[in-house]
Amino acid sequence: MRRLHHAIIIGLITTVILVASAFTQPATASAAERTSGPWLPPTGGLDLRTGFDPPPLPWLPGHRGIDLAAADAQPVVAAGPGRVVYAGDLAGRGVVSIAHANGLRTTYEPVEPAVAAGDTVTAGQTIGTLQAGHASCTAAACLHLGLKRGPRYLDPMLLFGDGKVRLLPRPGRPHAAPLTEGARS
Repeated sequence: MRRLHHAIIIGLITTVILVASAFTQPATASAAERTSGPWLPPTGGLDLRTGFDPPPLPWLPGHRGIDLAAADAQPVVAAGPGRVVYAGDLAGRGVVSIAHANGLRTTYEPVEPAVAAGDTVTAGQTIGTLQAGHASCTAAACLHLGLKRGPRYLDPMLLFGDGKVRLLPRPGRPHAAPLTEGARS
């Protein structure tokens, strides 16, 4: 009975450690996560109004995408080819989400969908119409574009050959060790 109790405790501790490490992974993009084109700006241009600012931990506040200024009622196109996995209202505004190759997913909001879940789309195909009222944007109308690979948020500007790769310290190490004179090359 005591062995069973120890096995259960060890199993629980291992599970907690694995789950905690999954949530503390930094939001980075390696060279393999940078996508190859052709990717198209969903509003025809890249008038960036609010940049990518992911939180250090998944449950903290941050900006998990970018905001692109555009005209109200402007057509919104798919940034790349894929399959629509969601098209409808979410929290009072229209959202379209597309699954792409390599586990990537783009999300567009606020958009009045012109596609349905299950539809296959090509890069540049109209997926909806932009709606006004995106609160975190300084322009009259903005498209919020999000990019994820699995649970990790990535900078959508990476799709267009721009963006920042965000590197965070390893968990448990608040700051990187400074370079010493002998370590510089």
